[in-house]
Amino acid sequence: MLSIEPMKYLAVCAQQSPEHQVLTFAAKAADVLRFASIERIGRDAQGELSGFQRPQVAAHIREIRDYLEKPNAVLPNPIVVAFTDRVAIDDLGNGAATLTIDISAGTPGLVVDGQQRLSALTQIDRDFQVFVSALICRDDAELRRQFVLINNTRPLPKSLIYELLPTVDDLPPRLSRRSMAANLTARLNFENTALKGYIKQHTSPGGIIADTVIQKIIMESLANGVMRELIKSHDGETSCVRLISNFFDGVKRAFPEAWHGHNPSSSRLLHGAGIQAMGDVMEVLAQRGSARTVNDFQDGLQCLRGKTAWTEGKWELGGEVRGWNALQNVNRDISLLKHYLVGVVKADQRQRRKAAPTPLLDRAVG
Repeated sequence: MLSIEPMKYLAVCAQQSPEHQVLTFAAKAADVLRFASIERIGRDAQGELSGFQRPQVAAHIREIRDYLEKPNAVLPNPIVVAFTDRVAIDDLGNGAATLTIDISAGTPGLVVDGQQRLSALTQIDRDFQVFVSALICRDDAELRRQFVLINNTRPLPKSLIYELLPTVDDLPPRLSRRSMAANLTARLNFENTALKGYIKQHTSPGGIIADTVIQKIIMESLANGVMRELIKSHDGETSCVRLISNFFDGVKRAFPEAWHGHNPSSSRLLHGAGIQAMGDVMEVLAQRGSARTVNDFQDGLQCLRGKTAWTEGKWELGGEVRGWNALQNVNRDISLLKHYLVGVVKADQRQRRKAAPTPLLDRAVG
């Protein structure tokens, strides 16, 4: 049976707001849950709101747990716990203090930041200590206010995070795949390729094609497409960069009037929907037509000439008619455009195979 004796910690006090007391100390995750609880947001039978924490995200918790199980794992980010009562602070001078928490009537603290980290920590078999930042609030209203303010700060842009991934080692699988895609995307944008300067990244804000769109094409190809084997070849990353560059060079040559001088608003070829759909076209030409060079791709794209509405006219997508600029970067529109373009290219590939002369077999001489 766990003791209900007061829990005491040596803490460091921070001189911040004169209205609040803020302290930091180290504690085991299991002990944190003895003096703090995670209140999930919900409503009672009368519809009254209670709690304020979002539901647990199982995949996120599992990812944190897998990382924390490694012997070299560190977690510098503190768990933020707010208290309104049942805590006592004994000033020791020079910024040090003893924090005493009364747990005789249950958990007096509430976790206001770090719930997923704390949940993951409880699932590992290690005496892992974390930093706890304790915020002493005057009442529940002030506690909720601090929760909103703490969790409403602007997060790092995903573009920045993704761009940093290739510089980080020992990532979980999901981020490792994104890291590879981010690295290839950066190479496409900064090396001498057909997409140099076209991709909008945190460090290249003048680009016009979203980096996440190019990353999606790459991740899909690495998972199930032509790059799945290509990446395993000698200097596989360079081969993948060259393949994508050659394809988009072919696109530029096949549709110069829809590419040059345009942006996503004036041409759906440079729009997120168009780029993702053309990614599937690249796969068909590379896998069914064995396209690898710029000329291969340009030739394979000729079947789409006169059948697209990149900058004007209408799309006829499986019985659904859309204005050229009505296609948006949403899953349904992307799927419609992919299905249409891929259908045209596959039909052309079938015709080419039928038209190809049958190789003559040498007759055996008796």
